[in-house]
Amino acid sequence: MKKEAIVLLNMGGPNNLNEVEMFLKNMFADKNILTMKSSLVRKMVGGLIVFNRAEASQEIYRELGGKSPIVGHTKKLVAKLQKKLGEKFIVDFAMRYTPPFACEVVERLNKENIDKIYLIPLYPQYSTTTTKSSLEDFEACYHKSKGDALLVEIKHFFENKTYNKALIENIKKSVGESEYRDFDIIFSAHGLPQKIIDAGDVYEKHVNRHVSILTKMMEDENMQFHDVHLAYQSKVGRMQWLTPSLEEKLKTVRNRGVVIVPIAFTIDNSETDFELDIEYREIAEKLGFKEYRVCKCPNDSDLFVDALSEIYKKMQ
Repeated sequence: MKKEAIVLLNMGGPNNLNEVEMFLKNMFADKNILTMKSSLVRKMVGGLIVFNRAEASQEIYRELGGKSPIVGHTKKLVAKLQKKLGEKFIVDFAMRYTPPFACEVVERLNKENIDKIYLIPLYPQYSTTTTKSSLEDFEACYHKSKGDALLVEIKHFFENKTYNKALIENIKKSVGESEYRDFDIIFSAHGLPQKIIDAGDVYEKHVNRHVSILTKMMEDENMQFHDVHLAYQSKVGRMQWLTPSLEEKLKTVRNRGVVIVPIAFTIDNSETDFELDIEYREIAEKLGFKEYRVCKCPNDSDLFVDALSEIYKKMQ
């Protein structure tokens, strides 16, 4: 009897300190990240970035226990989704820049009697730098393997109600017994160079729509924050990126209390556990914030499992 497979796609993160340089090299060799037409120029620029960032990145992952948390969370998510969907499905995951790579996942799937493979990139909003890159990577591996299953893909899911309920529940947990009006809330999205947006990437539009959806849901739940903001994190280099940056936004909001929601990530990683929860916390403390709270990503929450099940069913 033929089976169906669901493969969750994400960017990945080092599984140990020895993979940090591999992670950086693979990321900055990606033509969707460094978009210059010349592969030689891309290689030179990418090599320079890796050289300049490798040591600092090693230190980040050392502080996180020697690895990124992204694979551990994803394995738990896969196990829960597998249990929910049952034995006639195969649920797996592939990472873009670190193991498990798409080609090794394809090799495993080709040993099974697979009729359809549903590809779900774990990026809520579409971007060429994330969604497109992960889908192209998996599809290239699969076609090279001469597999004959039908590939079905989804490109974004930020409008899924169950997924957004997962975000709302995490915001509620972050506020706890405190008063909502004592906090500003900042939805923090991973930044992109402005030139990528100007070239037609819809990421910024999707982020804006997502914030609008969540703001309405919070209003319906009577979650009356002092104010709601959007900012962008993780800027690299000197070129113009999406604004406002999270650091600049923190300087302009009331400094009584703030809740940060990582809106572009579904799984916690170095950008949430280190950048948001450690680096920006230090900035907020220097700015005099009495409370600085960072929401967890959905990770392997029951609501996120339910959302992925719904997304799969709509893809059929």
